[in-house]
Amino acid sequence: MAWATYLGGMEFSAHAERVLDTALARGAVYADVRFERTRSEQIEVRNGDVADLSDTHSEGFGLRALVDGAWGFAACALFDNVSLDAAASRAVDMARAGASASRHRIGTIPLEAYVDHYVTPLERDPASVPLGERVAMLLDAERALHSAPSIAVGRAWLDLWRTDKEFYSSIGSRIAQTIYQSGGAISALAVGDGDAQMRMWPGDRGMYFGGGWEVLELAELRQNAARIGEEAHQLLSAPQCPSGTMDVILGGSQVSLQIHESCGHAAELDRIMGWEANFSGTSFLDPAERGKLHYGSKIVNIEIDNTMPRGFATVGYDDEGTKSVRADVIRDGVLVGFESSRDTAQQIGMASTSCVRAASWEHIPMIRMCNLNLLPGDVPFENLFDDVRHGVYMEANRSWSIDDRRLNFQFGTQIGWEIKNGKRGRMLKNPTYGGVTPIFWNSCDAIGDAASWFEWGTPNCGKGEPMQTGRTTQAAAPARFRNVAVGVGYGR
Repeated sequence: MAWATYLGGMEFSAHAERVLDTALARGAVYADVRFERTRSEQIEVRNGDVADLSDTHSEGFGLRALVDGAWGFAACALFDNVSLDAAASRAVDMARAGASASRHRIGTIPLEAYVDHYVTPLERDPASVPLGERVAMLLDAERALHSAPSIAVGRAWLDLWRTDKEFYSSIGSRIAQTIYQSGGAISALAVGDGDAQMRMWPGDRGMYFGGGWEVLELAELRQNAARIGEEAHQLLSAPQCPSGTMDVILGGSQVSLQIHESCGHAAELDRIMGWEANFSGTSFLDPAERGKLHYGSKIVNIEIDNTMPRGFATVGYDDEGTKSVRADVIRDGVLVGFESSRDTAQQIGMASTSCVRAASWEHIPMIRMCNLNLLPGDVPFENLFDDVRHGVYMEANRSWSIDDRRLNFQFGTQIGWEIKNGKRGRMLKNPTYGGVTPIFWNSCDAIGDAASWFEWGTPNCGKGEPMQTGRTTQAAAPARFRNVAVGVGYGR
């Protein structure tokens, strides 16, 4: 089905009324229902051929019911009255069973209801871009990756999503949203001399924003492909990154991943409170450390901003009907907040930071990392190298490892450059660095300015069991860290 024939508009209000009435009649004190219709397209070109072209459509609804302080959830893709009533009854029964088994029941009725709508701002609707144009852009970019004979595999891909959702609650919320999300990337794998090296662009995940076709145009895949292929080729003969304690400058996309893994997951309040440990573990943080823990140096400021333009997780309201906000997590280096839901936030006397999301209509909403950003500093990118006597500049993640409490980590990047006496020198391969989260962030002594700050999106953040895949942004600028453990196998 072509994008141009996408089914627009929804008529779920009558179904929502029935579902909510049934849940209340069965004994729920509160209920909400979220209807979603999602359209997603993925295209990948590999070595001159269209290797994948998928166009999928999904729709259904998920219902939450609150009984005696406990939540129940049910989902369904059918809209006849029998199915609607059965889903509502199932959610209430699940909540009642949870209440009978729980020692701590913390669910409460929301205090605020909203009647509103939200649409992602976009410059060019993907529905207006012919399929041939989309494929041609990828074919051109992938062809240009083969700028050296060592390029064994070239890839170029794009992802397009449109999600229409409606949220209704028993206290009167009526929220309609249309969310557009788009992105793409290229990668080149060079093979030779008993080695294999890969380079990607943009960053290590691609360029992913909230928006339309303009995101793919901004990514400039064609324009950068030859350079990326050449860098992959050069890495085959580049010297190995040295090991030792030295200064490190991380490119913006690598800082973004550092935020994601060592701050984002660590600051999810359900992990901190021990309610969630699946897939990515728990957290080394404690709510009692709020306002006390020096998570980073005084220049480190990290905030939630689910209202930001181009944010990959930007929406008007989260999936429990809370309006999107900006909120501090780290201010002047000190831990001051968390990614939270209404229930978790009230346990520590704070307001929700509207970070509740579900991967689709069939998944239960949960706390997710959304837009979590390191605010820019005041140092122009080129001046980050000043007064670095001996160090490495690293770009684009290649591998990562972090413990179940988000404390000890080791990351490898695709490419590096030696820094000597304030100047960037020879290319290095296989750069690797490690550290302990608060020690590492406290070693940050310079952050790039607004001109080098960029909204790096992640299309595949995993959490939960069964796993839900989320889309997030960790905007960042390049940053400098002092006395970091560098090199494969170098002890911390």
